[in-house]
Amino acid sequence: MRSRGGKGRRVLFFLLVVALLLWLTLSGLRVLFSKTQGLKTIIPVTKSSDPLVRDSLASVVQNDLNGAKGDFAVYIKNLKTGELYVYNEHHVFDSASLYKLWVMGEVFEQVTSGRLTMDTKLKEDVEVLNEKFQIASESAELTEGTIEQTVGDSLERMITISDNYSGLLLAWKLRLSTIASYLTRNGFAESKVGGSGESPVTTASDIGLFFEKLYTGKLADPESTDDMLSLLKRQRLNGKLPKLLPEGTVVAHKTGELDTISHDAGIVYTPMGDYIIVVLSDSSAPLSAVERISALSRDVYAYFMK
Repeated sequence: MRSRGGKGRRVLFFLLVVALLLWLTLSGLRVLFSKTQGLKTIIPVTKSSDPLVRDSLASVVQNDLNGAKGDFAVYIKNLKTGELYVYNEHHVFDSASLYKLWVMGEVFEQVTSGRLTMDTKLKEDVEVLNEKFQIASESAELTEGTIEQTVGDSLERMITISDNYSGLLLAWKLRLSTIASYLTRNGFAESKVGGSGESPVTTASDIGLFFEKLYTGKLADPESTDDMLSLLKRQRLNGKLPKLLPEGTVVAHKTGELDTISHDAGIVYTPMGDYIIVVLSDSSAPLSAVERISALSRDVYAYFMK
């Protein structure tokens, strides 16, 4: 009996020793982990709002859109490296004035083919344009008078100051069915010209594709391509994409605004390579959306320049 009792005490002692060693080991690990965590906290942490420390284009966009009200879509492509980021790119938005890009493209096609010239005279009554494009009198910018100007002047005003009646005058001359064919021919499958009471619609993907095809010369001959890009570079509504970029940065772009809609899209030219940036928005806070677009443009520029 004494022998069995002694053996039992030895086993119990052995188990106690093992338990003690295990406890000491775990305690040591906790201390080490705690020290490691402590070391991490003394390393200076750069604010996440600094785009230069973000490791991806996705993090840049996500940071700038965090807390945004409404729907946003983004298409960004580096035309030198091919780096691409898209967000909500197939979401359909009212195009607002971005439809004028398609009008511009079709005008240059017709000028190239000889069906139009830049000196072709255009003339139409405001009342007729309002009626044909179903613009209600309470929302019409103009309700009477006659618009009379050349194709070239209409293009300049339509793109650089987004003049709506210049756009309507050109669209009426071209016909909506012709512009619809332009969309089909060039593969802008998610865009529609509207009509019969419906507004023109588009997506960030289609607008991004438009600018890539324009940049690479796939929409027109070299002379027309240069003319379209020069026209877009003369844009005078620069309160979004170009607003916070370094002075002198060249941006070929087109804006769009309508009620809760605020868009801007184009090509940014930089020493490190050119890139496309498209930001479409439909927000209950459109003025805030404008600021977000400006901030996003600034941070994307910084990302590509780092």
